[in-house]
Amino acid sequence: MPITLPETLPAYDVLAREGVMVMSETRAARQDIRPLRIGLLNLMPKKIQTETQFARLIGATPLQIDLQLIRMTEHQSKTTPAPHMEAFYRPFEAVRGEKFDGLIITGAPIEHLPFEAVTYWDELTEVMDWTQSHVHSTFGVCWGGMAMLWHFHRVAKHILPAKAFGCFRHRNLAPASPYLRGFSDDFVIPVSRWTEVRQAEVDAVPGLVTLLGSDEVGPCLIEDAGRRALYIFNHFEYDSGTLKEEYDRDVGNGTPINVPMNYYPDDDPARPPTNRWRSHAHLLYGNWINEIYQTTPYDLDAIVR
Repeated sequence: MPITLPETLPAYDVLAREGVMVMSETRAARQDIRPLRIGLLNLMPKKIQTETQFARLIGATPLQIDLQLIRMTEHQSKTTPAPHMEAFYRPFEAVRGEKFDGLIITGAPIEHLPFEAVTYWDELTEVMDWTQSHVHSTFGVCWGGMAMLWHFHRVAKHILPAKAFGCFRHRNLAPASPYLRGFSDDFVIPVSRWTEVRQAEVDAVPGLVTLLGSDEVGPCLIEDAGRRALYIFNHFEYDSGTLKEEYDRDVGNGTPINVPMNYYPDDDPARPPTNRWRSHAHLLYGNWINEIYQTTPYDLDAIVR
């Protein structure tokens, strides 16, 4: 089954060319089926790129997905055209009364700031609290996951002495988890962050379980069953060239940056990078969608904490 997207959304044509099953809202309305309603609270500056990356992953399952794009109410994007935001995004204030089977809260390039110094932090805490009564399952990604850990459990983020940047090997710490069906024992995940969450501080909180971790860059995927949430700090959703774009940007700006580790063949930026995480990306998000489908109530109004 396909993912339902507006035909004019840039991701529609991109994913259709890739062979992802996409369906217009008009056609979807004719089908006698309740699609899973998934929200994407997109905090990233490159919103079009980010919405395409997540739509690609959640649209690759056998279920029909109704993807809703959400933004912070007062925060205005400076890097995405205003007509795009007006056409495809709704502010949180407009969806506050609605319910969702799933919600993804993305990262944001504001790691250096204390959480409370972020201009939209107050509204984001409202969103996180709202998920407990209006969302069946929430997926916090990178800074979004760290924000949820801090808000709900006071697990801190710590500034790294150097940016964790590249493709790092991770271990499957919970092979029996339904979120890790089909996962290898070890695999590669793109990492791009200046902060970390420390395993000892995660372990000190009852109910938090680390599912994926790395000896080099620490915990990666944490399950918070009590909050019906997952937190991931690395980037399965990245395209093959996303780390290259970040590296080229920093080099072009004169920002000190290391060549992303284990990304280019022989660590040579002149050679095209190879995607070694795509299959596990589809597994993780496909497993998440499947778990939602298996456990969410048919009547969305029945979603309660």
